[in-house]
Amino acid sequence: MTLNVIFIEPSFPFNQREFVRALYKTGAHVIGIGERPADYLSDELKTWLGDYVQVRSVVHEPSLLEAVRRIQKVLWVDRLEATVEAHIMAAAHVRKATGIPGTTVETAFLCRDKPAMKDALRAAGVPCAQSTRARSAQDAYDFAASTGYPLIIKPPAGAGASATYKVREETHLQQVIQECGLGNGVEVAIEEFIEGHEGFIDTLTINGNVTHEFITHYYPNVLEAMRERWISPQMITTNRIAAEGYNEVRAMAREVNKILRIGTSATHMEWFYGPKGLKFSEIGCRPPGVGQWDVYNAANEFDLYFEWATAIVNGRPHSKPSRRYAAGMIALRPERDGHINGYSGVNDISDRYGDCVVAAHFPEPGTPTQAVEAGYMANAWMRVRHPDYDQLRRIMNDIGETITVHAS
Repeated sequence: MTLNVIFIEPSFPFNQREFVRALYKTGAHVIGIGERPADYLSDELKTWLGDYVQVRSVVHEPSLLEAVRRIQKVLWVDRLEATVEAHIMAAAHVRKATGIPGTTVETAFLCRDKPAMKDALRAAGVPCAQSTRARSAQDAYDFAASTGYPLIIKPPAGAGASATYKVREETHLQQVIQECGLGNGVEVAIEEFIEGHEGFIDTLTINGNVTHEFITHYYPNVLEAMRERWISPQMITTNRIAAEGYNEVRAMAREVNKILRIGTSATHMEWFYGPKGLKFSEIGCRPPGVGQWDVYNAANEFDLYFEWATAIVNGRPHSKPSRRYAAGMIALRPERDGHINGYSGVNDISDRYGDCVVAAHFPEPGTPTQAVEAGYMANAWMRVRHPDYDQLRRIMNDIGETITVHAS
């Protein structure tokens, strides 16, 4: 029997099309709902979509609900799927209103709202940083008095390091209260700063059971990487996931998924490990960003998008990852803001490691630079793999030290 699957925003960002491709490959009938006119879609994407509905905004719930109900008048809808963080809550509310199975409003909320997330997990015994929801400047001062410095202040439902502050002392706290809007009534999440190494574990979970998992390390931690131009930050996924040292974080991911009642979904869980041991950071019930699934595909010689689609359509995985390679991505920042002039060191890296490079992006000279805070894929980047994790780290360090992105 052919399943009818609605997929939210099939064309942007670019890798959204890969989820549509994979659903089509399973034999599903895919209906896209997006913000762009149908003429904007590529010819290839149009062949994968059985139908397409344009809405004013996919996060405007009345518009999304009206579109889904219009589709339901024509055919039975088996699933409604969203894979972008900002779309998760709207999709969950529309599922509830229309009776379509999938991630619930309760689960979506707990995977989106950081203070509520940590309260639920802390109550269940998962080790988390001390945290609170602050609605006033006094809330922030009270938390600082009880917890001490440094602190992390960020939006309750933000993603990555966007609008995130590390607060060192009270004078700095006063400044941040004004910058983040808390002084004007904007709600924020405040957390104890956890010292340690940062990484993430991504899963594909089917009916509550983890069927695929991948562990990735940040070098350096995200907050530092998103603040320092001179750093060429790396994310490296290990092919040693079965090593004993990863047992604790793998067990934590399963426990968190269970507590939050994640059924059939991709998940992205951040963690810290340091002097206080392993600490949960946050989780999203969606895939990671910055094309990380493409890194997993390169490392494991399979198609994780198709694994996800098979989970949605058939309720089971299709194949196993090879674990043949460790793989990673390195971001290459321009020397300064302005326009890209060119690159040096690229040929040297190609000569040394060309057989290890699986993808690369070097914007054309004349392209405006993007701010450091814009993320890992904002400017130039490379994806690299090698069978040995330690050797891959050496290669990626060499890339960061050799290639320069010139700008003026």
